[in-house]
Amino acid sequence: MEETIGVTEAAQIPKQRGELLLDSAVRYAEERHWDVFPGTWLEPVEGGERCSCGADACPAPGAHPARPDWSTQATGSAVGARRMWSKQPKASILLPTGRTFDAIEVSDSAGFLALARMERMELTLGPVTCTPDRRMFFFVLPGAAAKVPDLVRKLGWVPSAIDLVTRGEGHFVAAPPTRVGGYGAVQWARKPTAANRWLPDAEELISALAYACGREAADARSRRQ
Repeated sequence: MEETIGVTEAAQIPKQRGELLLDSAVRYAEERHWDVFPGTWLEPVEGGERCSCGADACPAPGAHPARPDWSTQATGSAVGARRMWSKQPKASILLPTGRTFDAIEVSDSAGFLALARMERMELTLGPVTCTPDRRMFFFVLPGAAAKVPDLVRKLGWVPSAIDLVTRGEGHFVAAPPTRVGGYGAVQWARKPTAANRWLPDAEELISALAYACGREAADARSRRQ
C-alpha cells in the first residue's frame, strides 16, 4: 500500500526544517506527479523572523514566489526538486495550479462544514489543505477555474456574493509543511493517499462548497442587521 504523504502538526514545527521541506517536495513530485517550485523562506532578524523578500509588510511571509518567472521554474521531476531545495533548504513548497490540479478556495469554517456534508454524501475527495490564515483549498481536476462561476450560478448563488474562488492557470498554492510567518504551518485537512490519487471534478464538490459559503454569507448579513 502506498504510504500516505503526511506532515507534522504545526504546533510541532517550531522552525521550518530544511530536511522536511526537501523530503516533502521530492515526494510530491515523485509520488503525486505534482509540479513544485521553491518560494521565499523565513530569515531570523532581531529575535524574530522576516520573509526573505525583505518586505516588512509582506502579506505571506515565507510562502510566496521568490522570482517573477516562477511558472517556468516549476518541475515535476524528483531529481529537479531535490536539486532546487538542496540549494535553498528553507524555501517554501509552492504548487502551481492549472496543471495537474486546480484548487477551490473557501474559508475554513465553510470548508469544514462542506467536508462534513461531503462525508455524509460519501463523496470521494481529493487532498485538502488548511492554511494558518484560515483558508482551505480543495484539490480538483484542472479546468475548474473556467467553469466554477457558472456552476455556482446554476445553484442559485451569485459568485461575487459568496467567499469561494478557484485557482487555476497562473496561480499557486502553498503545500505542507510550509510555514507562513509566525502564524503557523500549512497542514493537510485531507492528506494525499492512494485512495485519492484520482481527483474529483469540481462539479462533484461545488454543491456542498457553495451551500456552506452561502450559509456563511447569510449568517454574516444577519449579524450586520
